[in-house]
Amino acid sequence: MDPESGISIPSPLRNPSPVNAIGFFNFFWLPALSATESDSDSSFPSTRTTILHKQCVLFLFLFQLHVNGCNKIINLMSTVENNLLLSWVNLSRNLLLAYQSLGVVYGDLSTSPLYVYSSTFIGKLQNHPNENVIFGVFSLIFWTLTLIPLLKYVLIVLSADDNGEGGTFALYSLLCRHAKFSLLPNQQAADEELSAYKYGPSGSAQATGSPLKRFLERHKRLRTALLVVVLFGAAMVIGDGVLTPAISVLSSVSGLQVTEQKLTKGALVVLACVILVGLFALQHVGTHRVAFLFAPIVIIWLVSIFSIGLYNIIHWNPKIIRAISPYYIIKFFRETGKDGWISLGGILLSVTGTEAMFADLGHFTAVSIRLAFAFVVYPCLVVQYMGQAAFLSRNLQNIPNSFYDSIPGHAFWPVFVIATLASIVGSQAIITATFSLIKQCHALGCFPRVKVVHTSKHIFGQIYIPEINWILMILTLAITIGFQDTTLIGNAYGLACISVMFITTFLMALVVTFVWQKSALLAALFLVFFWFCEVVYLSAALTKVPQGGWVPLVLSVIFMLVMYIWHYGTCKKYNFDVHNKVLLKWLLGLGPSLGIMRVPGIGLIYSELTTGVPAVFSHFVTNLPAFHKVLVFICVKSVPVPYVSPEERFLIGRVCPRPYRMYRCIVRYGYKDIQRDDGNFENRLIQSIAEFIQMEAGEPQVCSSESSSYDGRLAVISSRTIQPSSSLIVIENDDCSGIESIQSSKSQTLQSLQSAYLDDENQAARRHVRFEVASSPGMDTSVREELEDLIEAKEAGVAYIMGHSYVKARRSSSYLKKVVIDMGYSFLRKNCRGSAAALNIPHTNLIEVGMIYDV
Repeated sequence: MDPESGISIPSPLRNPSPVNAIGFFNFFWLPALSATESDSDSSFPSTRTTILHKQCVLFLFLFQLHVNGCNKIINLMSTVENNLLLSWVNLSRNLLLAYQSLGVVYGDLSTSPLYVYSSTFIGKLQNHPNENVIFGVFSLIFWTLTLIPLLKYVLIVLSADDNGEGGTFALYSLLCRHAKFSLLPNQQAADEELSAYKYGPSGSAQATGSPLKRFLERHKRLRTALLVVVLFGAAMVIGDGVLTPAISVLSSVSGLQVTEQKLTKGALVVLACVILVGLFALQHVGTHRVAFLFAPIVIIWLVSIFSIGLYNIIHWNPKIIRAISPYYIIKFFRETGKDGWISLGGILLSVTGTEAMFADLGHFTAVSIRLAFAFVVYPCLVVQYMGQAAFLSRNLQNIPNSFYDSIPGHAFWPVFVIATLASIVGSQAIITATFSLIKQCHALGCFPRVKVVHTSKHIFGQIYIPEINWILMILTLAITIGFQDTTLIGNAYGLACISVMFITTFLMALVVTFVWQKSALLAALFLVFFWFCEVVYLSAALTKVPQGGWVPLVLSVIFMLVMYIWHYGTCKKYNFDVHNKVLLKWLLGLGPSLGIMRVPGIGLIYSELTTGVPAVFSHFVTNLPAFHKVLVFICVKSVPVPYVSPEERFLIGRVCPRPYRMYRCIVRYGYKDIQRDDGNFENRLIQSIAEFIQMEAGEPQVCSSESSSYDGRLAVISSRTIQPSSSLIVIENDDCSGIESIQSSKSQTLQSLQSAYLDDENQAARRHVRFEVASSPGMDTSVREELEDLIEAKEAGVAYIMGHSYVKARRSSSYLKKVVIDMGYSFLRKNCRGSAAALNIPHTNLIEVGMIYDV
């Protein structure tokens, strides 16, 4: 009701909207107009007042309607603008990553035109030098590029990432998490609670399982066979790391043979070896120092080959465009028959380097890699191969050096220089990928311990492995000097690449069924279609085994034996530890003192056990009946996920009741995690145990439980930073010279030795952290005493106890097992990096206990 006019205002007017605008216009405006006309000569002012009020109300309604409409338009425009801004940010990020991926991912694939045609027309295919055969070869190259890199990898395989990571081990990790395929010995149910572990479909759908899944899970031999297949694929990738630098560099410098002053083959080999030695010698500085040049080099290379290809199409034979039709493939095989089938080993080289799109997925995104290939790499390669075919259709005599002969004379030297640089970039990418792959193999217990050097403080994942680097260099030089021919090296290279693709197809079919939870029929169709395509190339590549194809087979067998022997010996050693654990009842029967003298300090006992007390502990106290006041059993293990966040890295629990002061800490790493030596492991451990003690005090049901059930109950404690908590006060001091720790030593000799050690190990960067118990009036007395004992033990010193093990086969073992354990595994253990060095344990605090393992 309007207070002045007494007019009742309908409720929609108080919340105006465009829908009611016409109705309110008829309600207010038309009566006002009619009243104005009929009462124009009236002397009653009340009527005019009523009309005026109606018009005012109508004006207010229209004004409010206008304001609401403007607000909605503004909100809508703001939402659209935010969405556009977000889309632009994502697009710009993916475009930047696509630009960077050109230098890292596509260096090898983009240099394939250097040697594809010359490798294809080797052998009896030279007996068919005519235009139809040239057109057929290009048609095969075009459809090979379309079906394998574009259809299989870009559209399908890139979707099978493991938390953003790709590669053979990423597929295997996915399978191990969605089915019980893992052969890692010390896995726990708590690992399944990791955030990265739950990546993929929900567990409810996968709980049912398929008959095939249950069948594979029941048979350990099938799971072992799956691991062998994965290791074989990994070994083939390592073989790529040997063959790629050899064929790329040798093919790029072969352009000097077409110049006026032709170099001999020996001179070319020497030049290639010099470049290769320089390439491997500079690995220790890291790729980040020159990585900014990689993308521009590859882009200039792609633009160059695109321009040359386009020129050759227009200048020599524009009819080559017709060869895109698969009809020319049929004509090719009709005319060449068996010779054409054997030549597929050379055509296969057009897709070498494709696996890098998936293997390097962790450094980029699937969208960026797809954009780079679909809109840049794929068109440039197709035009280049088409241009070479157009040139060869009119110049059949130039097949041996088809790429360099097809370059216009004035552009030869610039293209030669950029081709050499592009080949180096492609070689660098596969060498770095080999380092990363070996790191993953070691994390999954399938490769001996090696020294891993981090070449960049800012770019995560760039590593350098000295031993592997020099092994790769020696093998690459041996291949280059031994073969001296890109055709023979290409035979080996093609077999290695198609083998990796073949294994990836098989693993992808399992992922489609067990991870994506699609029908087995769909997985079978995927497997049959791509295996049919790849088997044709694989069969052709196998015919080249006598002509160099034996190299990747020999290399893969050697590396696979090394990986499997190490895995087998590691599992046997772990099983020995499991069956020889110290009984918890025996410890409880000894009482809190354990029947020995408990000296001040913390003893960190390393083992691979996640439950129970390792035999190395009983062996130690048997020979030296004294141990530290606080004991922590530490297990550093890998889990089948790429990364474990710092918030989920530590699992803390008790081994015995509170008076025993015995704890367990499990440190978990993913297969791509880097174990950095930041000098703060002890401090993070102490804080994590303190947080566990405080957490446990707030759970009465845990404290009142039976003592026999203590071992195995673990809590996830964050290990990201060292910071004050409700139970501890953290006091940090810069420990610039280690003087405080040196002065605590009683012996002058020990002081000098420790001072020299600190100087050698560059301990200046370490922080000295002191802990104090927080003054909380509500803290339980027993909790305070336990925290004080923990801090007192930390101040007294920390000792690291490890088993110095000698593994040998039992006398009753088979001859094969004795060879594998006593010779193979023992040789690898003696010549690989020690456990203490791999775990960054300070030597001054290390105590090793001799152990004999009869496995």
